[in-house]
Amino acid sequence: MTDGTATVLDRILDETRAELERRKQHTPLAALDSPAGRGGRLRDALRAPGIGVIAEFKRRSPSAGTLKESPDLAATVSAYERGGAVAVSVLTEGPNFDGSLEDLLAAARSCELPLLRKDFILDSYQLHEALHAGAAAVLLIVAALEQPQLALLHEQARALGLDVLVEVHDLHELERALELGAEIVGVNNRDLRDFSVDLVRTEQLMEHVPAGVLVVSESGIAGSEQVRRLADRGVSGVLVGETLMRAADPAQALARLRSI
Repeated sequence: MTDGTATVLDRILDETRAELERRKQHTPLAALDSPAGRGGRLRDALRAPGIGVIAEFKRRSPSAGTLKESPDLAATVSAYERGGAVAVSVLTEGPNFDGSLEDLLAAARSCELPLLRKDFILDSYQLHEALHAGAAAVLLIVAALEQPQLALLHEQARALGLDVLVEVHDLHELERALELGAEIVGVNNRDLRDFSVDLVRTEQLMEHVPAGVLVVSESGIAGSEQVRRLADRGVSGVLVGETLMRAADPAQALARLRSI
């Protein structure tokens, strides 16, 4: 909340809670026959030499609207793999991003790369959903969770064999992520309270990240010059969605991003 006014994030979290309760009623936890996770796939991919690109499949966003009419998920994810992505992020949130768990399942059938479930995770049920749908990793957003809940979800995800990308926006949130022992920190250059974008956010927070912690810069990255600048500052990966989703040839667009 800001000055008593609900933010974009507040609204999305309310919608997520309502949608989550509907899914729990429809599919009990016992019905989610999840395979054992293979922890470390995303972490290992980001530890490879150079800066890795996590290519994102998303249909729309609250800030940009529809990114591509009727995108072919299988073709897009396959193109990401050909273009050299180290992992694929799949947005599964429905009301604001038109995503679904079916998109994650389809991505798992279409490529061999580690998959990140990108959503507003508030409950351990969603971790089991992610495993069931083929995810190797999940996103936890510090701004969306109180510290005890964040710590519990982080612990539960790791116990299930999921890597965790812990997303932060400022120094206080970074300190909370490091307190958990987060191995992968995502710095979202888009402020989820008002959706403004500032790429300097990653550069400033990098100064406070201890050695050994992997950093992924998220949002607002559109060209190889930005990727090069982030690589020079020690960033391990970038998460890119809108630029690739709008591209006529995602594999070629991804190859251009990586040409640093």
